[in-house]
Amino acid sequence: MFSDTVEYALRAIVHLAHEAPEARTTAQIAEATRVPKDYLSKILQGLAKKGIVQTQRGVGGGISLAKAPDELTILDVVNAVDPIVRFKTCPLKLPNHGANLCPLHKRMDAAMALVEEAFGKSTLAEVLADPSNTSVPLCDGTGSVQTLRLKSG
Repeated sequence: MFSDTVEYALRAIVHLAHEAPEARTTAQIAEATRVPKDYLSKILQGLAKKGIVQTQRGVGGGISLAKAPDELTILDVVNAVDPIVRFKTCPLKLPNHGANLCPLHKRMDAAMALVEEAFGKSTLAEVLADPSNTSVPLCDGTGSVQTLRLKSG
């Protein structure tokens, strides 16, 4: 349902949220998230243009979130790289349908509305602090964190 670009962008942003406010290099993010570095570089450029991340060149530079993790939602990230498409009119442009969607497209739009609502309510801070799951985002499953530092709260 979601493209690799969305998946990779979300991995990178969750990693940056975990590391916030510290900046990370593309290589560090790629290693931690298991995203191909060249592909990640293009994704991060797009996220910078959309104001999701900021970049700083030079010593001590790197990539960091443009906003605090509690101000960025999953929907912000998804819509920055591959926006959720809603059906307002018939996608087949059938003249007798117009804004009166057929049962199939009505259900597809309803599903996307649910995704949009859920992602719009989920901040990056909430993803990292989710008490319902015992696994740490981007953890290898053995308790060993991929270049992520667990921060004590």
